[in-house]
Amino acid sequence: MSDISCLYVRLPNWVGDVCMSLPSLRALHASGIPLVICARPWARDLLDGVAKQDFIPMRGKVGPDRAAVGAHRRSLGTQGRHARGLLLPDSLSSALVFRLAGLPSAGYRDDGRSFLLRWPYAKPAESLHAVESWHHLTRLALTRWGLPSGPAQPGRTLDLPLTPAHQSAAGQALNDAGLGDRRFVLIAPTATGLHKGRIKVWPGFDTLTRALQERGHTVVMCPPPAETDEARRNAPTAQLLPPLTLGAFAALTARAALVICNDSGVSHVAAAASARELTLFGVTRPERTGPWSPHAVCVGSEQAWPSEEEVERQALRLLDGTQ
Repeated sequence: MSDISCLYVRLPNWVGDVCMSLPSLRALHASGIPLVICARPWARDLLDGVAKQDFIPMRGKVGPDRAAVGAHRRSLGTQGRHARGLLLPDSLSSALVFRLAGLPSAGYRDDGRSFLLRWPYAKPAESLHAVESWHHLTRLALTRWGLPSGPAQPGRTLDLPLTPAHQSAAGQALNDAGLGDRRFVLIAPTATGLHKGRIKVWPGFDTLTRALQERGHTVVMCPPPAETDEARRNAPTAQLLPPLTLGAFAALTARAALVICNDSGVSHVAAAASARELTLFGVTRPERTGPWSPHAVCVGSEQAWPSEEEVERQALRLLDGTQ
């Protein structure tokens, strides 16, 4: 019988990375030890259906985050002394937060943080997908702690649990837009930031949207508020839906006949919801950050975006398969 009272897991700071952490969360939960998820505030809604004891919002500042984790440990009383931590991010700051909160933790050695970890591990020599890398780390920690570590490889799907509230919000958004049960294509013509100085947005969304509309397809988009103007510029004829929470947006992707997106958070949210998707690459590696889903098709590469003709051809092929 393990004397570990609780497992605290620090998730990465990006939407896609949180989605790719789902197999690790399942492995931690399957250990039978109560699980506390530490992640950015927006992840609370996305992970509402995930089995856990508690959720601690992380603000990205060492002082407040250390205080939040420490206060939660103290609320457990004597049991808090037997808690363990697992750090999926590689950052020095995430390790510092758990260390200052008095939480002995496991994580990868990166960023010169080994001295902050009770159980530091080297990354595998072989190149792994992000899902595999975090799952590998999770199994190393569970094994070290004498807990069941589960299968050696993550399953082929991410399996995000969608709640009735998520489903209801997505359905209401479609009804309010006059779409109801109509078939639609969901595009995501934006992506946050740059990758090694290169734009992460495929440049052909306007042409693709018009081509699909000419063939009778309803094309919609549902960007977050900060990306609405960019989405309008990149696909001005697409129908704009109001912003949704991440969980409701995941439910929306599952209802789409096809999701077409860049290699971005949307790609991983759609994969987590088992949506049919077409993901476009031009600056990142599909084998490292591609959608973890058997329902996803990837086109393009780290060196070059796919042509407009290729994307339209693939989109029509996938749409014909859902008739």
